This record gives sequence, C-alpha cells and structure tokens, in this order.
Amino acid sequence: MAVSEASCVHGGNVFAVARQLGVAPAEILDFSASINPLGPPPGVAEAVAAAFARVVHYPDDGAPELRAALAGYHGCRPDEVCVANGSTELIWALPRAVGGRRALVVAPPFGEYAQALVQAGWQVDYLLTTAAEGFTLPLDQLAERLAAGYDLLLLGNPGNPTGALVPPATVAEVARLCRQRSTFLALDEAFMNFCEESSAKGIVLNAERGMILRSLTKFFALPGLRLGYALGPTAVIARLAAQVPPWSVGTLAQAAGLAALADPAYRERTRQLIAEERCWLALQLAELPALQVYPAAANYLLVEMTTGLPAAVLRDRLLPERILIRECSTFVGLDNRFFRVAVRSRADNDRLVAALQRHLVS
Repeated sequence: MAVSEASCVHGGNVFAVARQLGVAPAEILDFSASINPLGPPPGVAEAVAAAFARVVHYPDDGAPELRAALAGYHGCRPDEVCVANGSTELIWALPRAVGGRRALVVAPPFGEYAQALVQAGWQVDYLLTTAAEGFTLPLDQLAERLAAGYDLLLLGNPGNPTGALVPPATVAEVARLCRQRSTFLALDEAFMNFCEESSAKGIVLNAERGMILRSLTKFFALPGLRLGYALGPTAVIARLAAQVPPWSVGTLAQAAGLAALADPAYRERTRQLIAEERCWLALQLAELPALQVYPAAANYLLVEMTTGLPAAVLRDRLLPERILIRECSTFVGLDNRFFRVAVRSRADNDRLVAALQRHLVS
C-alpha cells in the first residue's frame, strides 16, 4: 500500500469542540487525547513561574541542561540527545536528517509520519498490521518488504492508535533486518514512558543507523508546552540537530522539562494509576456487547464496534454529553468501526462507561 498525498487529523481538538457546543473547554471530558490524568508534576508550575523572568532573553539554544538531564534519565551521553519543540518537530526533521526517497511505515500509524515524508518528497509505503492478528508485527512480511529496498523504516512502539507493544526481542530482530538492508530505523516511543522497561533505546543507541523519538508531553501532561526529544548515535543526533530551527525549545518549556524529570515519585504514581485504570476500563468496555477492546501497553485503548454502528455516529452521540472520543477511520489500516479512548481517572472513566451503556445497550 502506497501513498502519494497525505493529510493528518488529530485528537485533542477540545477548543474547537467547545466552541461548537458553546461551552468552556474545561467542560469537555476529552478522551480523544491521551494525556496523563494526574496533570503535570507538582513542581512544574513553580518552575515555569520562576523561569518567566528569563523570557526577556532568547532561550538557551539546544537546551543543554535539559539534554544533560535526559541523558541521565536514559543512561546515555548528552550528545546522544536532541531536544525539540515536540516529537512532531523531529518527525518533520527526520526525512532531511536521514536522506533518501523511500519509506516503509508500519500501520496503523500516527498520521504525521506520512505528512512529513510526503512534504519532503518521499514515497511512503505501508506494512499493515491487522486486528485479526492483534496488531502483531509480522516479521516475515517485514523482511520481504525491506528486501525491496527502503531508506527508512518508521515504527511506533507502543503503536498509536493500537496500543500494541513490540517486545524488545522483536525490536532487536527488526534492527537486524534493517542493518541487513541498510535501512534507517526510526522508532517512535512517544508513549514508552508508560512501559519504560520495554524501551529499545539500548538497541538503537548501539546501532549506526537508528533513532528513537520520545515525547515529554503525554506522560508528563504538557502538550501545550511542546517538548520532545530524540535518542541516537552521536553522528545521527548531530545530523538531526542540524535540521532543528534555532531556539526551538522555549525557556518555559525547558524549565518544565527539568522539573518534570526531577520527580520520580510522580512517575511511579502515574505508571501505577494507568496500569490499574487501563485494566479496569478495558474490562468495563469488554462487558458491553457492541465492543471489542484490544490489549494496550500505553494510556489509551483501541476499541472496535461490532454491531455495524459507525464510530463517528457514536462520537456524535456523546458530544451533547460533553464527552469526546477519537474516531479512528482516518488512520491508515483502520475503518469506521474503530475508536480510541484515553485512560483517565476512575471518575472520568466511569462517566464514559455509563454514557456508552446508555447509547449502546438498549
């Protein structure tokens, strides 16, 4: 499957939905964006306020303090880290940093991959994983496709929107296949903070042609500040950093990132909460006869409608109740049966389940 033109639709459009409904954004219960329900770590607001006096100066270019903190967090060197204005900025810089013309993207994928590649003049092909196989990565098919010659392989892990986790042993085999075919491997681990033990950073940092993309905005609930980074071999990171505009990461975002990384207790509370609530929400949704829930390793669940009702209709029925879900027909490899919901607090999750029961059970 190939694409020559690309467009991208995102969840989290809470401001537009609030205007549509004529309510304040705070009244929307947003399950369409997968953000930590705990909100930012407690020290972030104070750190941002303290940093405000520095906005009269240009930001510290390249964010060296934040890079050093990230290097300590991941057990690597600062020159193996590149910080940017969200991981999406790095996705858009990736085609220029890698060089080439043909990319293979594992689907269903985050829509910005194709958008960035097509805008850079690349040909984009897809390797589809399927619901019938639990969105498992088919290594035999991957090996066959890579043999056709690709400059770049893009793989989200955990997958967005599927939530499927590719285990480290499988990622190691993917890396071997890429080395064999001289294909650059880009792993998008934007949601890996929720299952850090499964990160492939050790594999990629020891490769010559590879990179990991990470985000600080999902796990640490900072999407409005835009903060992401990449991990990779020094030479790769240098090429990527050369594609990032100067002063890409603002002073307040750098301060927020440093404060967020300094709170290990928050990380532990987050992982415990998400693991418990994801299990609870999956069980509740699975009890509804119209829904099939797919296993996930991150802070969201992919759900399939089994009665023929389009997910967009369900989304529209929930809007008057000020509940927003992510209809998934815009993801390559999915159709109008699928939607995604974030894992939120018990009270929020319970409200979602109750609304779905009203609309799906009669």
